[in-house]
Amino acid sequence: MRSPLVSGFVPKDHGLIGAGEGPAWKDGSLYFTDGEHINRMDPKGHTTVFRQNASNGLLFDREGRLVACESGLRRVTRTEKGGRITVLADRFKGKCFNTPNDLCMNSKGQIYFTDPRYGPRESMELGFEGVYRIETPDKVTRIHCDGAERPSGILITPDDKYLFIADNNNNNHGGSRKLLRYDLDKNGDVKSGCRKVVFDWKNGRGPDGMKMDAAGRIYVAAGTNKVTEWETNRFKAGCYILSPSGRLIDFIPTAPDEACNCAFGGKDGKTLFITSGNHLWSVSLK
Repeated sequence: MRSPLVSGFVPKDHGLIGAGEGPAWKDGSLYFTDGEHINRMDPKGHTTVFRQNASNGLLFDREGRLVACESGLRRVTRTEKGGRITVLADRFKGKCFNTPNDLCMNSKGQIYFTDPRYGPRESMELGFEGVYRIETPDKVTRIHCDGAERPSGILITPDDKYLFIADNNNNNHGGSRKLLRYDLDKNGDVKSGCRKVVFDWKNGRGPDGMKMDAAGRIYVAAGTNKVTEWETNRFKAGCYILSPSGRLIDFIPTAPDEACNCAFGGKDGKTLFITSGNHLWSVSLK
């Protein structure tokens, strides 16, 4: 079968063992995390540590500052131009977040982020796994996404009309492994009763990070090549390319195990970078 979107089926493995999350592109460089650092890969492929401390989802704001979900430190931060760290959110109503996971930005520059809890749950102060919007540093609003069990990846459409949530309750039998869509009102809050299931990974490994291209197609890192106690390998690891309505258009396989996140980059913005199996992959798009 000829792929409609991908120039060649085999992604390139950049050999960067430990590239687990992120990624984000800016000024010719790719930024990604390895569980301990935020790393920067320059145009020649050389990698250096950009910042210490483990992080998860990354994005650059309109001023070119790096915003990061720091899961281990249970906060969302912004790295200023001079290197100073600004804490944008570390508590909600006086209680620590669980493990901030992924983030996105609307057209107003407001940051939305997810706060699931994977692993031991004894340290959960909030008692729930949620979605939030950062209005200003230290001013955080909870976004109520009815029916979402464990929000992981997050995406807002460029017109601010829809919020997509990767609902990935993947270490429970029968847990949700769905891509959900919610309608947003003019204030950026979710409208009541609007939840829509876009795609369901059923008993496989569910969706994680995702991005949207200029045509409205959604690129979702999901699936696994290994069978675990909680999930099958029914859906293989890689990037699932979906139409806005949830039709599977294309699939980019990766290795060796699960796919975690993705980002667009390259000279013309047509290279898709995928963190999968603690490897960094890239593939050219048509």
